[in-house]
Amino acid sequence: MTDQLEGFTRETFAAGGTTHDIYRAGSGPAVLVLAEMPGITPGVLAFARRVVGLGCTAVLPHLFGQPGRPPSGSYAARSLVEVCISREFSGFALGRSSPVIAWLRALAATEHERCAGPGVGVVGMCYTGGFGLAMTVEDAVVAPVLSQPSLPFALGAARKSDIQVSATDWTRIQSRAQDEGLCVLGLRFTGDKLVPKERFQLLRDKLGDRFIGVELDSSPGNPHGHPRIAHSVLTEHLDDREGTPTRAALDQVLEFLGDRLGVTAAT
Repeated sequence: MTDQLEGFTRETFAAGGTTHDIYRAGSGPAVLVLAEMPGITPGVLAFARRVVGLGCTAVLPHLFGQPGRPPSGSYAARSLVEVCISREFSGFALGRSSPVIAWLRALAATEHERCAGPGVGVVGMCYTGGFGLAMTVEDAVVAPVLSQPSLPFALGAARKSDIQVSATDWTRIQSRAQDEGLCVLGLRFTGDKLVPKERFQLLRDKLGDRFIGVELDSSPGNPHGHPRIAHSVLTEHLDDREGTPTRAALDQVLEFLGDRLGVTAAT
């Protein structure tokens, strides 16, 4: 696991009475890479290295799990229990963000000051997928990417069409979209029951053409071979071959970050 973290340095960041480790690599404008469940896996680190290759500083907060450990069913279950009993996360809450968002906003502001550039990018995945949206209340966040945003857990119609953002925060996000040209990029597989289509429809309703929704066909018999359980667009279910839909989605993410942060995409 130590080898998986080669090239990354570990630091700590404290804000609002909360402290977490962060792992960082590269130089240039900051991109916060928020790990999916069960944690900072080799796949998440591989994506972070793409961010470094783009010409950015990849900053990975350690919020749960064991950095560098490969995913497994039992490991994912333990990490899920870890976050479910933590007061920093809210898996079922409607209309409000998890408490850890305040710490992440402070981290984004600090990284913008440290790394300069036009702002900070955020790539959330799975459990953290929607965090980048709530973080755009912080002015430093200019390139939010929501990859398979899985909260709140999609139990019932209300939660399917929610993404844990308060009414006050929505007002600020919509204002930034209208007045500053803020765009939000979202990714999901069409058959992913953890990320229902209603959630992306909410984003379209709230943001109009400032929301860019990328939906990859994972229906039965789809021509791309995406499995029924396809979920992790940028990591575990990424087919990195040229011409595949997931590779195109990865390239689109890097191009989005590059355009918004003023660097040149390199895949």
